[in-house]
Amino acid sequence: MATTAHDMDSVSGLLEELKVFDDDLELNEQNRLQMLQVARALVRALETPQETVLRLCWAEPTLYGAIIMAIDTGLFRHMNRCPDLPMTARNLSEFTGVDPTLLKRGRIMKHLAAMGVIHEYGPDEYLPNKLSRTLSLEKYADGFPCMANGAMRAIYKLPEYFKKVGYVNPNDPTDGPFQYAYNTSKHWFVWSTQYPSLFRQFNNHMSAYHQGRPSWMDADFFPVHSVLTAGARRDADSVFLVDVGGGLGHDLMEFSQKHPSTPGRLILQDKRDVIAQIQGGLGEIEAMAHNFFTKQPIQGARAYYLHSVLHDWPDNECIRILSCIAGSMEPGYSKLLINENIVPDQGADWQITGLDLMLMTLVSARERREGEWRQLLAQAGFQIVHIWTYSAGVESLIECELV
Repeated sequence: MATTAHDMDSVSGLLEELKVFDDDLELNEQNRLQMLQVARALVRALETPQETVLRLCWAEPTLYGAIIMAIDTGLFRHMNRCPDLPMTARNLSEFTGVDPTLLKRGRIMKHLAAMGVIHEYGPDEYLPNKLSRTLSLEKYADGFPCMANGAMRAIYKLPEYFKKVGYVNPNDPTDGPFQYAYNTSKHWFVWSTQYPSLFRQFNNHMSAYHQGRPSWMDADFFPVHSVLTAGARRDADSVFLVDVGGGLGHDLMEFSQKHPSTPGRLILQDKRDVIAQIQGGLGEIEAMAHNFFTKQPIQGARAYYLHSVLHDWPDNECIRILSCIAGSMEPGYSKLLINENIVPDQGADWQITGLDLMLMTLVSARERREGEWRQLLAQAGFQIVHIWTYSAGVESLIECELV
């Protein structure tokens, strides 16, 4: 059982599914995602359980360490200097100061190549590929040290933590797996601010996570004009959109670029220390220090927007956040927009399930199913008007109004 393909019976059917895309030379994003899903299913079907065990126990944990070492030593950046010229392990050793034995003879470089992070051009000769070039950029590379220094200890201690607490689902964001592993009573977001480099890495990681993903602001996702712009007030003081807990303003900047003629003010809100990190200005976007656990100071905006905020908190804290917004909304005019994952009852994408376990580990929170969203919002005085969904693994937009 352990040494035969996991599901040979499904291989021919999966190959036929891939053939459907043969004639589509100009592959669109929807087709690409569907092909990727089928291709991953094909790999799982062909891989034996023994191969899966060895990959998970040997290849992937050591790859994580190899990538972080390559980032720390600037190896990816050095490879990018001459992207079309193969570099030897000895050359790279001279550039990075890493012992050449570590880079040669089947060690760091060969494992990076075997796992597809770089391209092996010849014996001890390597070229960068799209992944390694991406990892030469701080915005994308920062996810690895961020997880290594701010999460991995808690992930590896999950079995120990759950055995200790009797396998009870964590609900206290200051007394969960992260606090157990890192010996602290602080919430992850409070703890991380003690380490400026880690906090910066986290913000870069979140920015990289959102980049390139389908956006609710696009015309084929959510009808901004018919739902929000139509009927919006146009006087100079009216507020069109408030991004609550919006970080450094990436979403509002994207919105202003895609919908430049929208009437009313755009306001970004986050904690004072986050707002202080904004560099270079936000154009016409107004930045405001605000704690979303306190009363919302902007009254009667057309829409209040929460992106990946509520999944960071257990239900009781979410109700506090939502109630603070509800008290400032104008019935019949204001809307609440929640940009979050909705876990399907069956066939959830790995991006959602992986993030769900990360949230459980770090902040004792979770991704939610549709029924859980409806129940939570009803407790805070909201009703769901419509759920706008683009594709599997992509955050949905939950359009809400006051009851």
